[in-house]
Parts: sequence; structure tokens; C-alpha cells
Amino acid sequence: MDNIKNKKLLIVDDEHEIRNMVDGFLRKEGFDRIYQASNCVEAIEVCQSVKPDLAILDVMLPDGDGFSLLSSLRQSSNMPVLFLTARGEDEDRLLGLGLGADDYIVKPFLPRELVLRLTAILRRVYSPPKPEQYPVFQLGNRVINLESGTVRSDINEISLTAKEHALLLKLFENRNRIVTSDALCQAAWGDDYYGYENTLMVHIRRIREKIEVNPSKTEYLLTIRGLGYKLMVKGGE
Repeated sequence: MDNIKNKKLLIVDDEHEIRNMVDGFLRKEGFDRIYQASNCVEAIEVCQSVKPDLAILDVMLPDGDGFSLLSSLRQSSNMPVLFLTARGEDEDRLLGLGLGADDYIVKPFLPRELVLRLTAILRRVYSPPKPEQYPVFQLGNRVINLESGTVRSDINEISLTAKEHALLLKLFENRNRIVTSDALCQAAWGDDYYGYENTLMVHIRRIREKIEVNPSKTEYLLTIRGLGYKLMVKGGE
């Protein structure tokens, strides 16, 4: 955990009070390499000079928006991003997650929840992975290679995000059996998985877009209403 507390964090928010409040929460938890930016231009300058390990972004900024900022940052960095914003509409949440954000928290927020979710992201991304042999399996004309983190079809090859990889691994380990939503959330977000149920649904939808021929008529990743999900793999036990 110590190496996680040493990670560089960037807070991007146009409200000085919010930036300082979040800064204070994080420093109280042991984080001390914290940088601030009040707009998109400053955020990009900090990213170029400091190269943060994680960014906390507001959506509404004076010279643009957090979604466009995330797209710009993704051109040169794959660092994890957490949105912290007053924009709580489902469309905004789905857009942020669809652009590759790791989490989306709506203001007003509980300081402890922010710290738990941020720590969970850092632990998942930066904790040394356990050595293991990831499986390669086929779903119709898709080859899912969890070793390389890709889904290959007859026409292209698509990369999996870290969370999609964790979810697919858990589903494959329990192939042809029901995996509860809680178990999937824990696999992707660790022990601090409380509150991720809606986020799980977004990632399941994105996985289906990559592994299903018709994501609206699922054949392999099934929803088991009230329980969780099941990955159907031919020949799997």
C-alpha cells in the first residue's frame, strides 16, 4: 500500500474550495504528491510536466469540459481517471465511462467514498500482478485472449480495458455457471466494491459490444435476472 500512497495525483476543478477540500482529504489519508489545475490548459500542462499517476476530473470547466479533456489526455497517457462532478445524469455517466474513465462520482459526495474508490483504482492498476497464465478461448468467431488482453474477430482486433479483463477472467473461471454481481464487482474493484453495481452494468454492456455478434441479442454473456451473469462457453465445464 505504501507505493500506492506515493503515487502522483492530479485534481482538476475550477472551484478552488473543492480542489483544496479534496486535497485535504487525500493528504489526511497519507497521499502527499498532489497537484492541482483549474482548467483544461493547466491540466494538460501539469500532465506533460509531472506525468501524474491518476487524475480526478470535473466535467464542467471554464475552457472546455472533462470529457474532451479526457480524450486529449488519452492521446499521450493511459493513467486512470476518476470523474468527480455535479453532472449526475445517466447520459453523462455513460459518456464518461465510455471514454475510458475508471469511475464516476457525483457531487455532493462522501469523502470516505472518494478515498475508497480512488484507492481501489490505484491498487488495481499499480499493485504488482500475480504471475499466472491467462486463458485464451473462443466465442463464435471471436477469440478472447486474456494473455494479450484482446478480442480478435475476422475483421479486427480490439483491446480490453483493465476492468473488462478482470470481469471476463472471473466469468471464464466460472464459465457456464452464474456469477453474482457482487462477485464480479469484487473481482474488478476489490474489497471496496460497494456502490459499483450500476458501473458494472456499463462495463458488461461494453464487453458485449466486443464479444457478441449482436450485443442487443446476447448469445454468450447472459443476464440472470436478480442474480448476476453467466458466460456460455462451448466445451466448458
